[in-house]
Amino acid sequence: MTITCFRPSHRRQQVWVCVIAGLFVCDFVVCAYLPLQQRLTSLKQAKTEQRRVIEMAAGQREELAGLRVRLRETQRMVEKFEASVPSDSALGAFLQQVTTLMTAQKLSDQVVLPGNEIESGELGCIPIRMSCQGTLANLFGFFGKLHTLDRLIRIESVKIENDPGFSGRLTMQTEAYIFYQLKPMQVQQTATADTAGGASHGA
Repeated sequence: MTITCFRPSHRRQQVWVCVIAGLFVCDFVVCAYLPLQQRLTSLKQAKTEQRRVIEMAAGQREELAGLRVRLRETQRMVEKFEASVPSDSALGAFLQQVTTLMTAQKLSDQVVLPGNEIESGELGCIPIRMSCQGTLANLFGFFGKLHTLDRLIRIESVKIENDPGFSGRLTMQTEAYIFYQLKPMQVQQTATADTAGGASHGA
């Protein structure tokens, strides 16, 4: 009995080696390289997004700091307005302050008289007539101190007359206005009165 052995040719071995090598390469590309490349791309995108978020947060932080500064400035302006234009007339306290200033400046013949209140919109005002006597330095000192009061004061007119005997003492007469905020009920009543007045005028 004759046994015949078939040995693969050298060329066929090379083909199989190339096929196996190709399979290894494909396996590496599919199972290792491509997933790693995708992960690297995802990491780069995540890093870029993180950098963008950080830059955005930094910009918003600067903007927020600016907003806080403007808010504090607005609050100071509101507080200053609330102090200069109180929610009620506080007439008695203001008249006492004016009298105290006149006395401190050694002004005599003091007269501080309020007029009738005037209300319009959300504000009310009270005319104040002030008169006194003193030297020019005393009068200037009084107006300087009057300007430092928290209350908003509008000086309408100032009249200064010399003493007929030329003794150096002057007589001052001043018309001024102080302001206050109307309460919600007062605002409603004022608006109703204005509407009624306009209707009557139209009729």
